[in-house]
Amino acid sequence: MALSDGELVMARSELDALHDDLYVLERAVADTRRVLEHDTTKSELLTALRWLLDAAAPLVDRRGRAPSDVGGERISS
Repeated sequence: MALSDGELVMARSELDALHDDLYVLERAVADTRRVLEHDTTKSELLTALRWLLDAAAPLVDRRGRAPSDVGGERISS
């Protein structure tokens, strides 16, 4: 299979997992913005921050792994 410079091969399960992680982060950002629109307590801010960081962690972790570490096929260039 010949791929151009702008194409890559990715396992469907990995793409689905990436979309899931992005959706969770999207919801966390929306929730955190909503919290920041109102007067909030320190506890509420910390809860929102933890939720945001927890939602971002899988994406940050994924970025640091090689394609073979995430269960998909190697990405060809």
